Amino acid sequence: MRQVVLDTETTGINPREGHRIIEIGCVELINRKLTGNHFHVYVNPERIVEQEAIEVHGITNEFLADKPLFKEVVSGFVDFIRGAQLVIHNAPFDTGFMDHEFNKVAGLNLATADICTVLDTLVLARQMHPGQKNNLDALCKRYGIDNSHRELHGALLDSEILADVYLMMTGGQTDLNLGGKSNTANSMQGEQIRRLGSERKPLKIIRASADELAQHESRLDLVQDKGGSCLWRQD
Repeated sequence: MRQVVLDTETTGINPREGHRIIEIGCVELINRKLTGNHFHVYVNPERIVEQEAIEVHGITNEFLADKPLFKEVVSGFVDFIRGAQLVIHNAPFDTGFMDHEFNKVAGLNLATADICTVLDTLVLARQMHPGQKNNLDALCKRYGIDNSHRELHGALLDSEILADVYLMMTGGQTDLNLGGKSNTANSMQGEQIRRLGSERKPLKIIRASADELAQHESRLDLVQDKGGSCLWRQD
């Protein structure tokens, strides 16, 4: 089974207000193995990124000025996700933006549902842990996944973290399969589950100050006050 764990960053919180995708990050799983294949691109949205959004993900208008348009990357993106099951936390947010972008490409005539199925890990987490917080921070803590190196939202980093969360939620990850290589002996004898992160090099941890944490929470409050869907506060 081929799955693609996906996350996006955007100019704002609502595509119906003209907001657009500015970053796409995906990592590939085949038969519950991380293959090492990924898709990552920044996109020029042809509009201004809201300041509130910049302070969440750190992606500025100046940085995006020379990046390709969505119509220039859509073919590679569709090729990467076609036929896969997308794994997304709070899937309606990302697929809503994806469908908005697909609709803007002349002659494409495409929707996410036409090429992929979708598994929403937020829905799955609520089923597994009813009455508990099920945002990504809470799930990382629950399953022992270190996300302390994440200073700002980023689509590729968040998709990697979500892949860890999803695999731990659903039984752990089998052998890492880089370059599409498989371990035939292990396949014949049955897959052995290993905990993610056990072979990773230690990461340098820079702790946020109390003032920085307070400012971050204030910005998340602002996003929610404006009616947005805040990925890391979904429960």
